[in-house]
Amino acid sequence: MNMMKRLLALVALVALPALACNTPDLVFEPTPTPQAQATSPPVVVIATPTSLPEAGLAELNVEDALLTNLYQRVNPAVVYIEVLGQTDAGLMPLGSGSGFVIDKDGHIVTNNHVVESADTLQVTFSDGSVSDDVDILGLDPYSDLAVLRANVSPDRLTPLELGDSDALQVGQQVIAIGNPFGLQGTMTAGVVSAIGRTLRSQVQQGGSFSNPDVIQTDAAINPGNSGGPLLDLRGRVVGVNTAIRSNTGANAGIGFAVPVNTIKRIVPSLIAEGAYEYPYLGITSSNDLTLAELATTVDLPVEQGVLIAEVQSGTAAAEAGLRGGDRQVEYRGRPVVIGGDIITAIDGQELRTFDDLVAYLVRNTEVGQDVVLTVVRDGMETEVRLTLGKRP
Repeated sequence: MNMMKRLLALVALVALPALACNTPDLVFEPTPTPQAQATSPPVVVIATPTSLPEAGLAELNVEDALLTNLYQRVNPAVVYIEVLGQTDAGLMPLGSGSGFVIDKDGHIVTNNHVVESADTLQVTFSDGSVSDDVDILGLDPYSDLAVLRANVSPDRLTPLELGDSDALQVGQQVIAIGNPFGLQGTMTAGVVSAIGRTLRSQVQQGGSFSNPDVIQTDAAINPGNSGGPLLDLRGRVVGVNTAIRSNTGANAGIGFAVPVNTIKRIVPSLIAEGAYEYPYLGITSSNDLTLAELATTVDLPVEQGVLIAEVQSGTAAAEAGLRGGDRQVEYRGRPVVIGGDIITAIDGQELRTFDDLVAYLVRNTEVGQDVVLTVVRDGMETEVRLTLGKRP
């Protein structure tokens, strides 16, 4: 009997961790001693999963219902865009992407890179209906936005509500809906990983241009998601999925979306004029370097601002007398032009980096607008007023 009591106690001790971690259907079968084997049957202890409390189940049900309802409301507005090009053999598929309806007039927002090479477009709605009566109204390679118009009956259109990307917070949950790899109506979920990112635009001639305020997300974005909406949990558009970054060249990576406030600013011009005019200052800078970094190599009068490397002739900056650099130094194995003016503020708004300057120009100014730059030259601070030109 003493042997049996010790055996039962040992079994109980082994079973307790299993019960604590809710591991289902684990069977513990102790190996009996020869004496116990003849007189006692095997002892089996089964750990039963602990059910969730009703409050927890209710919370899960609410979240499931929220996401399901969001998809049911939003997916009818998301379209599959097939890009067709004219070849000797006739129209052939060149690629595909996503887009979403923004009004009852048939306007559809997508990415510039999705449709820029198209001779003909075909749009498929979530109910399976197809329209090939689709016009490209406007393209903007700088922001990677485009606007289409599907000439269909308004009762076939379900517009989406546009949110406010300035209100986004890191950690906020977001949803992406699109057509990755041609798989229509695919929904993925994640969070806002970062805000205020800067991405190089597709346009590089005449200078290097950037798209500011880009949203970074870990919601899965793959080829074919481009042009689809990034949404908050209320189903409002907060961005347009546009790119992924991967060090391996694979599709998995970091996702980026053009913020919806950029859409609000640019899309009306694309609809009305077919293009959007960006204000232009006319300078170049080593925009991936901060002055604080460069100060470890050369003596600088300030540690934040935009160090002008070159002033483009015939631009607002040239007409205002801004100065570029006059000599090169080497920083971490690369040449950097120094000796030029340093812009520390625009209209009283302090600038830390070149990206800050680009973001201010895009958000707050337009062609023909006067701005005041605070400039440090030869260690002295001065103000320079100029009228912004048009980006070439």
